[in-house]
Amino acid sequence: MNHSMINSTVSMQGLQQKLDIIANNMANINTTGFKRKEATFHDVLTTTMRQPETFQQVGRMSPLGLTQGWGAKLSQVQTLMAQGSLKQTDMPTDLAIEGDALFEVTIPSVDENGQPVTRTAWTRDGAFALKAQPGDTENVYLTTQEGHLVLGTDNQPIRIPNDTRIRIETDGRVLSYNDRIPGPPAQAGQLKLVQVVRPQLLRNLGDNLYVLPEEIDPALGEVVRVVATDAVNPEAAKVKVQQGFLEQSNVNLTEEMTELMLTQRAFQLNAKALTSADNMMYLANTLRG
Repeated sequence: MNHSMINSTVSMQGLQQKLDIIANNMANINTTGFKRKEATFHDVLTTTMRQPETFQQVGRMSPLGLTQGWGAKLSQVQTLMAQGSLKQTDMPTDLAIEGDALFEVTIPSVDENGQPVTRTAWTRDGAFALKAQPGDTENVYLTTQEGHLVLGTDNQPIRIPNDTRIRIETDGRVLSYNDRIPGPPAQAGQLKLVQVVRPQLLRNLGDNLYVLPEEIDPALGEVVRVVATDAVNPEAAKVKVQQGFLEQSNVNLTEEMTELMLTQRAFQLNAKALTSADNMMYLANTLRG
């Protein structure tokens, strides 16, 4: 009976975590650029209890031994970077990525000494804006809705001269032009795009931002690598930036509802097993000779 209670308790804890993940996916079904998460489970421990040789009767086909499990636990929460559908907005600062890539931005942070520093982060949310920055009265900067600066391939923020309009090519080039001044548009920069190599190592920071753990050096390219249109990385040719579009979340409500019902049934089954074991212990404790 103690085995049943331990098995059920451990499994219920992991199932409750999965329910939280499913609820978070469903809550962000309308969040721009949101990527759904998926839970993976594994057995905590499996042991085999020996049985006496007298159990080996004539005609028995199964081997001796009773397999005893101790429940399952949540082993990994993986972010699925599948492409979401694109929604046309016709806003010049709304950008969407076709293919496997992320925009690179900078976010404020603090170092181990408590000093303010900037940190690199990545996002699929292309709902950008043009905002002025302190100390620069001649340009506006491409930022996220939260004010984080969007970086270019030169690792510098994308800045646009005042009183100009922007056009962004599918390869990420940012062009600015002034209707009052004839001539070809000037290149204001090129968006820095990175591809995800190992999405399971990305840490979700909130606000659709992903960062690397402190112990991983982004320069090694083990988790994310810069998109380069060369023969070394032919997949980069499939990455395109679409101006005037926003990527919707890749959450499928039908699949999430199915997973929700299955997880709830599994949780209820383990709760029933826990209740049955508790009742059996109560009956055994209340027996009188």
